[in-house]
Amino acid sequence: MQWSRLTTTLCTIATVAATAASAQDLTLGGQVRPRFELRDPVAGEADAFTSMRTRANLLAALEDGISIFVQVQDVRLWGEEGNTLTDFSADNFDLHQGWVEIRSSTATVFSARAGRQETNFGGQRLVGAVGWTQQGRSFDGLRLGAAGDFGTVTVVAYKLNEASTPSFSEDSELVGAYAVLNRVAGGTLDVYGLYDRVSGTPKTSRATLGARLNGRQSDIVYRLEGSYQLGKANDLDVSAFMFGARVGTNIGDASITAWYDFLSGDDDPTDGDTKVFNTLFATNHKFYGFADLFLNIPAHTGGFGLQDFAIKGSVRPIDPVRLAVDVHHFRAAKTGTLSSGRFGEEIDLTAAYTHTRNFTVSGGAAYVVQGPAWSDIGRLTENMVWVYLMLDGRF
Repeated sequence: MQWSRLTTTLCTIATVAATAASAQDLTLGGQVRPRFELRDPVAGEADAFTSMRTRANLLAALEDGISIFVQVQDVRLWGEEGNTLTDFSADNFDLHQGWVEIRSSTATVFSARAGRQETNFGGQRLVGAVGWTQQGRSFDGLRLGAAGDFGTVTVVAYKLNEASTPSFSEDSELVGAYAVLNRVAGGTLDVYGLYDRVSGTPKTSRATLGARLNGRQSDIVYRLEGSYQLGKANDLDVSAFMFGARVGTNIGDASITAWYDFLSGDDDPTDGDTKVFNTLFATNHKFYGFADLFLNIPAHTGGFGLQDFAIKGSVRPIDPVRLAVDVHHFRAAKTGTLSSGRFGEEIDLTAAYTHTRNFTVSGGAAYVVQGPAWSDIGRLTENMVWVYLMLDGRF
């Protein structure tokens, strides 16, 4: 049975780790993160549930710059197993990360990593681990890197789908390069090129090129970013773009930031071209409201694109407590057949208490004011409330 194999595998890993402890540097880690959520409405009524992430990981630093990392996780909803005595399959148990890496000891550090791994590029606008979700995201493949005084350069080649497995009928890959250059305009300049491909019918062969400038001038913190997409997506010619800007400042223990994002849309999906920007493998929870109404872009914008006008503020009334408020106004980039370009507004209130370095308590609420465009695309037909409370313990 699968559960027996899993138990045997874990016991073997533990035995090997214990035997090798005197010969290598071992670091154990783990996390338990339960989160209660209430969303109203979902399919016309309120939905309340508690999800939980449980992770355990082992990092082994071997000789000659070689390291091995293994991270397993269980993600489930409380109560989804009516009787744990009948769980023989461990369906929710998975390998989240498992990789081997070799690093040089030269002034410019070169590294090569192979296996399943999380990847966060820049602000996670296009590639991110989506840490907010309990399951998170990881990739299977290769990663090469170089790091020095100049910054970092990372090259990845990830296999997304494999046609020779029972789960998929097509191959899919993500390859790209991401460079972070230090000491540019008071901050860092990121430049990147990504290429994603899906075989089969319809085919996708798309490139995303862009840059991100992130820095500080005196008391002003800023970020400018732009990306352009070209190639083909679902057999359609692609010409799409995204740009975003933010500027903010700190006032004592408080901060305030003005934020604007524009993701291109398409008001004529029948002309054989697509002008809809795709956020690829982004952590969209960070950007477009905590209620997560724009997780899948472009699907959650109906292909009409997105404009996000936001004001964000935070304050620490006492050292272990952080309070924040974000206010968003969402509009479509193209109106097309929409009765109005206004999706709606969202107000996010969050609070976090850091009890210790390894234990935090956080919670928040979002109130979403539904606009005509959300209703037109069938995404939201009335105002919505979302509430959460989360505990996060790590070691």
